[in-house]
Amino acid sequence: MNILLFKTNINTDSKVNSLKPILDSHYRITSWSVDTMDVDNVLRIVTKQDLDDTEIIELIENLGYSCSTLTDELHESDS
Repeated sequence: MNILLFKTNINTDSKVNSLKPILDSHYRITSWSVDTMDVDNVLRIVTKQDLDDTEIIELIENLGYSCSTLTDELHESDS
């Protein structure tokens, strides 16, 4: 299982709902969510297969939203 995290500008329920048909039907995405309460509006994608960050970024940007990979810098400094 792979978990991918992205910073987005998807900050309302209606924006999240606009992703639903595309992300729900993506054959490599097991589950997904957007934390609209987080400052980074984190898009979290769970997949059982390899899925390239750039594929998700392109998909989200083609829907009119900004999307960039979140780094794991905070977790590394906690270790």
